Amino acid sequence: MPHIAPSAPLSDRIAQGRGEVPADLVLKGGQVFDLVTGDLVPTDVAICGDTIVGVFGDYTGRREIDVSGKILVPGFIDTHLHIESSLITPLEFDRCVTPRGVTTAICDPHEIANVCGLEGIRYFLDAAEQAVMDIRVQLSSCVPSTHMETAGARLEAADLIPLRDHPHGIGLAEFMNFPGVLMQDAGCLAKLDAWQGRHIDGHAPLLRGKDLNGYISAGIRTEHEATSAEEGLEKLRKGMRVLIREGSVSKDLHALAPLLTERHAPFLCLCTDDRNPLDIAEHGHLDYMIRTLIGLGCPPIAVYRAASLSAAEAFGLKDRGLIAPGKRADIAVIDTLEGCHAALVLAGGIVADAASFAARSPVAPVARQSVKAPRVTAGSFRTGGNRAETPVIGILPGKIITEHLTLEIAPVDGDKRPDPERDLIKIAVIERHGVNGNRATGFVTGFGLKRGAIASTVCHDHHNIAVVGADYADMALAANRLGEIEGGFVVVEGGQVLAELALPVAGLMSLEPFEVVRERLIALRAAARGLGVELEEPFLQLAFLCLPVIPHLKITDMGMVDVDRFEVMA
Repeated sequence: MPHIAPSAPLSDRIAQGRGEVPADLVLKGGQVFDLVTGDLVPTDVAICGDTIVGVFGDYTGRREIDVSGKILVPGFIDTHLHIESSLITPLEFDRCVTPRGVTTAICDPHEIANVCGLEGIRYFLDAAEQAVMDIRVQLSSCVPSTHMETAGARLEAADLIPLRDHPHGIGLAEFMNFPGVLMQDAGCLAKLDAWQGRHIDGHAPLLRGKDLNGYISAGIRTEHEATSAEEGLEKLRKGMRVLIREGSVSKDLHALAPLLTERHAPFLCLCTDDRNPLDIAEHGHLDYMIRTLIGLGCPPIAVYRAASLSAAEAFGLKDRGLIAPGKRADIAVIDTLEGCHAALVLAGGIVADAASFAARSPVAPVARQSVKAPRVTAGSFRTGGNRAETPVIGILPGKIITEHLTLEIAPVDGDKRPDPERDLIKIAVIERHGVNGNRATGFVTGFGLKRGAIASTVCHDHHNIAVVGADYADMALAANRLGEIEGGFVVVEGGQVLAELALPVAGLMSLEPFEVVRERLIALRAAARGLGVELEEPFLQLAFLCLPVIPHLKITDMGMVDVDRFEVMA
């Protein structure tokens, strides 16, 4: 793999660090942001192979890069994301975000694992072998996430254990089934027991008090679902590392920013969970979070620690997080601490540029032709029942938590129909893995959709077909179109497809470059707004309406789910 810098012999590292011989590479003329003291220190940085060997001095190198007027910070670590939700393959994600300073991504491939099981996890491990950035793969703990959905695969502890020591692995991924932990479900305990003493990532939205104590006592170390400073502080005090999240849908940065002080910074990290290429292009990735946090008044040293050193410590990555001798040469060369715009990025001593990305070997896609849903008609979306009182999912913009509303929707001719004037539109989930053909319908408010339909196979975490609409015929067209394009996003009005994005890899990822995906997302967003949609990111918001481990009301192919009771509603 020619794009990966070699790990140099110890004798070479020592000699180059002492300045006895020229270093392989020297960054000259910049200032290092010292995350120990908070000082900006003018210094050269000497690199031998993939390792920093010299700082706080003058060095000569066989190759030298002038970084005069720039600031050098450790490469950023995204501590929790699902690369699939970026809608691009792992190697395209690498090309998209590494030049922004992200040199380590700790991912959970449970989206693709819910479609095709271990084949999907191995695909990510193979991609990690080729990436310029360091992709670390957590093994997906909840496939499926609960018993209240139909997924394309099921993974038990025995399935995951053979991959436990893979060199690109980094523990057990987010344990979303927190009720299963608290109720001591046998399958949950088997997975937790197999990872005792190793890293176990958490997922416990709104969990507090003694229930939180019990959850943490299972050996769970990190958690990214805190949505208020109060909730985050309780988790910090109980020994969890809290991951501040700001994704395309889940936006908790402003709420948690008051926690990010110099005192708390060693126990806080940053994560995206997740951002799509359009948001990355318009705003940024972790660089956007850094800019925003500093703009909110957080001390720069606290922010940059959370973005690198604290993240490395939280996940046991002792070889990175500082620009210091012996550390992995992950370095972002930026304009200012406040601006955080990268002019040059090194990942393991390799410059993240077009040449290094071109040197990677391709990884064959998996899970093609994965959309096996039965075709539907307009009549498939009728919702029966004699009672007017109807459970309705209430969207909270910027959050994946939803309201559990009860509204009156009177049946007409045996059907409860959409009412766009009240912002009450139909939502349906159609099983698409070829398992049982399940179909469920319900209602949602908060989309603002007035006509037409939107459908998607990005539908957390089971990734069945989710469709919302004001017109049944358009809903049927949108759902059926997804089967024809191997999954993706579709916007329909008046019997016409207005915009679409094919995601043929497991119905989750495009095979196109991220620039093409970005342009398709722009067209999709415009088409959705033309239907009256008011949400900034309607497609990923739709996906999270189907995730039955996030309070309070959701929908799966089995029906409406009362998450607080952890049961499908009768």
